[in-house]
Amino acid sequence: MSEESAQKIVRKTVQESEAETTIVMLPSDANPLGNVFGGMILKYVDLLAGLVAKRHAGHANIVTASIDSMTFLKPVYIGNALILKARINYVKRSSMEVEVKIEAEDLNKSQKVHTGTAYVTLVALDERGKPTEVPKLILNTEEEERRFQEGQERMDARLKTRKK
Repeated sequence: MSEESAQKIVRKTVQESEAETTIVMLPSDANPLGNVFGGMILKYVDLLAGLVAKRHAGHANIVTASIDSMTFLKPVYIGNALILKARINYVKRSSMEVEVKIEAEDLNKSQKVHTGTAYVTLVALDERGKPTEVPKLILNTEEEERRFQEGQERMDARLKTRKK
């Protein structure tokens, strides 16, 4: 890495890239019985994770490398507000792990339920499509340090299974 590109690499906090969005689920998002398609939820998970990674990386093109197994804990229905909260947990050289928490809010009852969590691995690419370095992560709390360590463990496990 050249001295000039090394100077461009800065450190960023978790909070600098966090994102949250709320989307009302419509009939076109669901099956005939009113259950929102899992693929629709995954679309929003991927979009929000990409936004967080782009905020963190800044200059780079961001691509999704993997989404850890997604378990749908509770259904999401037509008319629910789908609430996604995303934060960066772990940064390696060019890859980042973004955690996306998913909730459904029954707007008639003002009740929220946790419906799932996804861990998305994204990679920063330069203009030639090659992995490029992203800012290091500043960890300000014990929780952030714990999440970083857990993210590193998940990344190590992903890499082990990929090599098999």
